[in-house]
Amino acid sequence: MSPDFARQLRKEMTDAERCLWKCLRARRFAGEKFRRQEPIGPYIVDFVSHSARLIIELDGGQHATLVNYDDQRTQWLNGRGYRVIRYWNNTVLTETDSVLEAIALALIPPLPNPPPQGGRGPERM
Repeated sequence: MSPDFARQLRKEMTDAERCLWKCLRARRFAGEKFRRQEPIGPYIVDFVSHSARLIIELDGGQHATLVNYDDQRTQWLNGRGYRVIRYWNNTVLTETDSVLEAIALALIPPLPNPPPQGGRGPERM
């Protein structure tokens, strides 16, 4: 996709994009430096924090028929080290607080070596 097309998309926000963009630029997420309608390879993503390697996609009703395309796109972006999370437009508008909480959790870096499940804990001498 061309940078000119991405520029055009930036001008035409949906209500859900406007709502989320306002929140992503607020103090809570300001340090992540989210960008909107950003070209990455052959795709334009809705929101991305390059430093956190996190992409947030907002889907409208047209995406109900684009599941295979969205899956291919997500796999391609995952292959470049990005995590992709998706929300329906109406979810962002009606459940904004829970969406923001999920984004905040997605921004927490994973533990480098998670403890084993059901382990005994550290051995004592």
